[in-house]
Amino acid sequence: MKDLAQLVLATALLSASPLVSFAATHSAASEVTSRASNSTTDGEIRKVDKDARKITIKHDVLKNLGMPAMTMVFQVNDPAMLDKVKQGDKVNFVADKVEGKFIVTQIEVKQ
Repeated sequence: MKDLAQLVLATALLSASPLVSFAATHSAASEVTSRASNSTTDGEIRKVDKDARKITIKHDVLKNLGMPAMTMVFQVNDPAMLDKVKQGDKVNFVADKVEGKFIVTQIEVKQ
């Protein structure tokens, strides 16, 4: 019980500190900015499955997800994206992890 009381007191003191609050906010904002600026990835379409709303992409490093280059299947945010691409297309795309699923949220064919 004493440990719980100390934990509650420490949490209250830290949350009341403007310096700690600023540092936490600044750090989180920097991480979000960093992730956003590195979110576009190069890839090549390997398969388009319109019925399942999935796309297979051989991709470079996904910096925003901390994932190495590989070939993997993604779901798509909008099924209309699948009409814009075909097997063999070189693309720039944005992927994110939403509710445990890897989702392509943007895709553009390279010219």
